[in-house]
Amino acid sequence: MHYKNLYLLGTSHISKDSIKEINDIFENQKPDIVAVELDKQRYLALSSNQKPSLGLENIFKIGLKGYLFMVIGHYVQQKLGHIVKVKPGSDMIEAVKLAKKNKVTLELIDQDINITLKKFSKYFSWKEKFTLLKDIFQAFFFKKTVQFDISKVPEKKIITKMIDELKIKYPNIYFVLIEDRNNFMAKKLFKIMRFNPSKKIFCVVGAGHEEGMIKKIKELYSSNISFHPDS
Repeated sequence: MHYKNLYLLGTSHISKDSIKEINDIFENQKPDIVAVELDKQRYLALSSNQKPSLGLENIFKIGLKGYLFMVIGHYVQQKLGHIVKVKPGSDMIEAVKLAKKNKVTLELIDQDINITLKKFSKYFSWKEKFTLLKDIFQAFFFKKTVQFDISKVPEKKIITKMIDELKIKYPNIYFVLIEDRNNFMAKKLFKIMRFNPSKKIFCVVGAGHEEGMIKKIKELYSSNISFHPDS
């Protein structure tokens, strides 16, 4: 998706198609800056092929609910990655490798993962817990499934539908994992765009963030917000 000097690509973190698309766009756009949906901690872990620390001591740093979400999320990603034979996060690593290989500026734009997980622990409500248990029960006994190929980036209408359902059924999870991070990443991208108006920026994020981030960036431009380079 194009906007001003930005090309924003929504990807799947376990898709070979996404890796190919990143290479094709990089070749065609020849960006001056590459931005990725990573914070420093996840960037270092992926770059060094380290496994995330899942020790119980993390409970004291990010809260029990945030810790459980991290453990379950890691397990699910690894399982899906094994099915499609693509390491989770390969899309981000590909963008990082291209930036380094071509000696262009690399920007890490995501919120610190520990802050996100702390917010998850804080906002995940009892109502949402009961809803989640009910959904798991129904999925197990009634085999409710969403039909799409996990090796590819889902169509935009499917992504929109899934995000809308998340927003309705799990508003706090939606806020922490989608909206709050959309706002954080959009503000960082906005600053990069404003201070590099003549440079091409290529940004790679999960497909679920694409439309929300573009909307937020457009709002920031229409509000005539200005940032000091060091702010």
